[in-house]
Amino acid sequence: MAYDRTVRLTDTDFGTAVAAVRRALADQGFGVLTEIDVRATLKAKLDHDMEDYVILGACNPPLAHRALEADRSIGLLLPCNVVVRRDGDHALVQALDPGTMVTLTGLDALTPVADEATARLDAALSSLSAA
Repeated sequence: MAYDRTVRLTDTDFGTAVAAVRRALADQGFGVLTEIDVRATLKAKLDHDMEDYVILGACNPPLAHRALEADRSIGLLLPCNVVVRRDGDHALVQALDPGTMVTLTGLDALTPVADEATARLDAALSSLSAA
């Protein structure tokens, strides 16, 4: 089962890619609640070197509210995680497919929320590849 939506950015340095992802998400009504710099964390905690890798915890409050009204436990799958990572000389941007909420829970009431979240995330990802 595919659980991601991915775009590859070329000719973009990592910092610029992260900033562009933040803007693209904001344009679709998502705020970034959390940012985890996995590279820095693994270096600090384990002295492990890896490629640039950031996890952004994105949230669209109206969508989150609707999802929580349908299932209080859905908070386990929120916020929408978006990964920006270095892959060779490219940056990859990967978002968790919101349809995963419906697949994992089996709750049809989440389908409209997942569909709207998918449309918004796809618009954000498409704007990145067009830029």
